[in-house]
Amino acid sequence: MLRNMHADEVIISTDNNQMNAVKGKFDLIIDTVPYGHNVNPYVSTLNFSGTLVLVGYLGGLEPVLNTVPLILGRKSVAGSLIGGIAETQELLDFCGEHNIVSEIEIIKIEEINEAYERMIKSDVRYRFVIDMASLKK
Repeated sequence: MLRNMHADEVIISTDNNQMNAVKGKFDLIIDTVPYGHNVNPYVSTLNFSGTLVLVGYLGGLEPVLNTVPLILGRKSVAGSLIGGIAETQELLDFCGEHNIVSEIEIIKIEEINEAYERMIKSDVRYRFVIDMASLKK
């Protein structure tokens, strides 16, 4: 499945052995988790001057972010809501050049309430896309 998404490697963040194996490995981590979670384990996987960017969650961090590894490793935590038009176009161009596509689940407009309930239950594997042709019925 992940090979279909062109992943070279998968690290299960709840597996301590896997997380220890990637300590100091990453220059950049883009965290898209849309709810409160512990980001401290990810900081240790950043290399010197690495950055963890939060783009999926607005709110406080629990537990509190431990600043010691940030200061000693010159690491940083940043955040972003969304890029502007130029950045979005750059992203789309990059994805097009590298055949990066999103996995989607197409739903009919009549299924919107069911899709919402699934989203609330975290039963969504991919992005929902509404088939606009279903609006004409």
